[in-house]
Amino acid sequence: MKIKNMLSWTVVFPVLASVFYLGGFLTDTIFANITGALLLFATVLAAVHHAEVVAHKVGEPYGTIILAICITILEVGLIISFMLSGGEGAMTYARDTVFAAVMLILNGILGICIWIGSWKYKEQLFMRSSATTYLVSLVAILVLTLILPNFTSSARGPFYTNSQLIFVSLACLVVYGSFLMLQTVRHRNYFIVEEPDHTTHEADPPSNAKTIISLFLLIVCLAVVIFMAKGLSPVIEDFVENIGAPRALVGVIIASVVLLPEGLAAIRAARNNQIQSSINLGLGSALASVGLTIPAVSVVCVVFDIPFVLGLDMKSIILLALSVFTVMLSLSRGKTNHLYGTVLLVNLAAYIFTVIVP
Repeated sequence: MKIKNMLSWTVVFPVLASVFYLGGFLTDTIFANITGALLLFATVLAAVHHAEVVAHKVGEPYGTIILAICITILEVGLIISFMLSGGEGAMTYARDTVFAAVMLILNGILGICIWIGSWKYKEQLFMRSSATTYLVSLVAILVLTLILPNFTSSARGPFYTNSQLIFVSLACLVVYGSFLMLQTVRHRNYFIVEEPDHTTHEADPPSNAKTIISLFLLIVCLAVVIFMAKGLSPVIEDFVENIGAPRALVGVIIASVVLLPEGLAAIRAARNNQIQSSINLGLGSALASVGLTIPAVSVVCVVFDIPFVLGLDMKSIILLALSVFTVMLSLSRGKTNHLYGTVLLVNLAAYIFTVIVP
């Protein structure tokens, strides 16, 4: 049994990815690129699995916080890897990826969770106070990071000066830190609800030894993902260019790779009539994606003097406003139904379509 556990896919694939990268097998061939992409995706899944083990050990709401931070570390690592590669669209990768992550979470993950859960259970209940708390924090940092740069006058274009970047980064950290204090200390009850008709037995928490091993493997997986992504960045850029799509599609691809595992976890929770966990995972990831990613990327850009575009164009601002407004209305009653999920998925389709056909 011990040997079987040691040879779990969550251990084997990160090891294979490490050997593949360090051994110099990531060459400019179709076979090597496909193999590297598959190993990258498998390592992302392994990273989230180990994060889930650690999260299960510490319990709620700390578990969803750990998962959100794990996803954010992956996102930051991928963004910085692409930006340092110096591609043609390096200036906009951070903005495009953060925007894509928010749109995929608000419309995609939440939309699918609400739609699937509502068709199975008709209505699902959650704490309205939790949704309000997430959204008030998220809206503030979205405006500060993705909209306000278009209207400042110290620098031309959708840029922040270094001093403005520092201020906005500190503002994001203050908002996110205050939210974490509320979620973990002041009002934990906002984010925990007893799900009706939930009779499945929750697995026992992992042992201390298993938790420590998963924590170590999580760190290894994060490092492997960052290095593999750096090696594959030219391939992804060439793919987007060859199909004639805008550079913004690179951000969508990065966000999709990072968010897919957590999206699957949120959908699984909705199917088990745990819509509160789905909302915690989705909105928590969106908040961390902006509130932590922008400050981290800002530090790298200031240190390495990398041009850094933050402001969205008008089309993206309209789609973002539509998505936020729809989510606010959908979560305002503390109950879900399939119409809310359908509208959010239509918003997602509109976003993806206008990225490919701007």
